[in-house]
Amino acid sequence: MANQLKMTTVQTILELKRHGWPNRRIARSLGIHRETVGRYVRRAGRDSKPAKAPPGSPSQSEPFKRVILDKLQQGLSAQRIYQDLVIEAGFTGSYYSVRRFVRRLGQSRPLPFRRMETAPGHEAQVDFGTGAPIITDQGKRRKTYVFRIVLSHSRKAYSEAVFHQTTENFI
Repeated sequence: MANQLKMTTVQTILELKRHGWPNRRIARSLGIHRETVGRYVRRAGRDSKPAKAPPGSPSQSEPFKRVILDKLQQGLSAQRIYQDLVIEAGFTGSYYSVRRFVRRLGQSRPLPFRRMETAPGHEAQVDFGTGAPIITDQGKRRKTYVFRIVLSHSRKAYSEAVFHQTTENFI
């Protein structure tokens, strides 16, 4: 585990940095390495959260609500709506503002689902692969193979599991 500074030293580093001291001067005055000072300053900057807009503040996308709703009715994605707003309406907000606004509107596109209909006997789906191994009467493990066919019209299925027996004394 790496050495860590005492909390009072860390607080001193951060306070001196807030007063505008350079890392070298802080390191010299506290008797620690300047890279250590830099690491704690970076960590403090990374841990502090950026200021968010106050709750309830209007979105940058709010003035474009009608346009956004129209584009959602056309089935466009938030990314496409953002691109159109920038080009057509001079929108200066971010893509994430549009994405949050679309999500808040509750408009989501359902995943497409298309049922395939076929005539009887015209189509089937066939799968072939390996199955779970079995133990034979002689106590040996054998690899199994599974064959499965599903008729597309009736959705009826048939499966067969087999294992391949090899002859030990094959000439």
